[in-house]
Amino acid sequence: MIKFLILNKKPLVWIIIHAFLGVTATITPYLVIAWFYVVVLTSTPYFLKKQRSPYILIALVLYLISFELLSRMARTSPFIPYELGKYLLASGMIYGIFRTKTFGKLGWIMLLCMLPSLFIDYSGEVQRSDIVFNVLGPINVALACIFFNRQKVTSRQFSNILRMMIYPIISVLTYTILKTPDFDEVEFILGANVDLSGGFGSNQVSTLFGLGALFLFIILINRWKFSGYLLVDAALLFGFSFQGLLTFSRGGMLGAVLGILVILFFIRIATPYQKRKYNLPNIGKYVLPALFVGIIAFVAVDEITGGMLSLRYQGETAGTLQGTKEKNLYSVTTGRLDIFISDVDLWMDHLFFGVGAGASRFLREHLNGTVAHVELSRLLAEHGAFGLVYFLILCWLGIKLINSNPNPMLKGILIAFYLVAIYTSFHAAMRTFVTPALVGLSLLLIKTSKSENTLSRKQTSKTRLQPYLNRGIRREVERAG
Repeated sequence: MIKFLILNKKPLVWIIIHAFLGVTATITPYLVIAWFYVVVLTSTPYFLKKQRSPYILIALVLYLISFELLSRMARTSPFIPYELGKYLLASGMIYGIFRTKTFGKLGWIMLLCMLPSLFIDYSGEVQRSDIVFNVLGPINVALACIFFNRQKVTSRQFSNILRMMIYPIISVLTYTILKTPDFDEVEFILGANVDLSGGFGSNQVSTLFGLGALFLFIILINRWKFSGYLLVDAALLFGFSFQGLLTFSRGGMLGAVLGILVILFFIRIATPYQKRKYNLPNIGKYVLPALFVGIIAFVAVDEITGGMLSLRYQGETAGTLQGTKEKNLYSVTTGRLDIFISDVDLWMDHLFFGVGAGASRFLREHLNGTVAHVELSRLLAEHGAFGLVYFLILCWLGIKLINSNPNPMLKGILIAFYLVAIYTSFHAAMRTFVTPALVGLSLLLIKTSKSENTLSRKQTSKTRLQPYLNRGIRREVERAG
């Protein structure tokens, strides 16, 4: 099955199939469960053969973990575990590490930094589920830094990986559209809206739609094929943006904007020679139409909500509008700054080893019982100095991306993925697959395929010869005259 999905011979059919999965998930979980296990069982024998490319394994694992949110919405547990993304990503990368004999030193150091806190618990209340909930995310990031680092894929294979991850997001999109009540029945408030998130966590839904919008933007501006029809791709981009904005959860959509701005920056600073050599997209012809779709989605949602969306993204709350509450960093971050400061206080009291994995939520003086939303503060509070070392190594891997690829477009995409991954960890910690997956993708070594190199050389030669061709045309005209 994985080969049929990757070959992309009838992309529109696969889009319809995944949209249909989202429709059936509103009624019964069993079709989602059946599809998931059909893909797993029909794809697993492929990896039992020797000398298989890690690209196929990457595509399969990232495709399957993208079903995490849909499986939660459809309530497929225990057939598909609630923490599907974490378990599957960990097992897939461990298999890949030993199969391909990949041993990145920095990733192993990050992994070792997570171990001491597993044997510490200053709260006395930590359960196994708390450890899985909090620690498996950063462990997966460490495993991603080991397995994905410098794995070679072509730009075509890279686009296929993104396409594979978009399919399950389409299922979530159709699910939320069907579950969205009539707008006349919804009371729009200056806070995250569960009713417009398919009845599920708005932060997770917004993050996933932001990811889908970013991936589709990248595919569109690079003229990579998704559905094969520009209008269908534009409609999906609008759908991700529209539904993501409707959640009123800002994190995911701002992450998409951050990624897009980073990519545009690297396209903008590219030299004329680089633009010709790598056939970079024309901003006016390819980029602006994609941006226009996102802007239309924002204007539409703002109109539907009576201007509440604009106020939400300005950081306003009911209290700040009434004048009973001051607009500051605490209110704008909706409590995340309070959690961050409380975690830092815990770190100051337990500087070296921290309070133990999953224990910080039980030990804060304020917001006791609230899970961490900022991964950096959780690392410091629960893992102490080892958490700081972990985060510094992660930052160093990001700095190294500046020299990751000579192609400004590909470099921009890799850095955008890394920054969105870190940004996501600052509003949703590492509770979903998004941060580990994006960190892993940012560490890939992307090579331009032979066919694309040939096309690029032809286009570059044509551009260089154009002045001479124009002169020849003028001479012919003069002779004819």
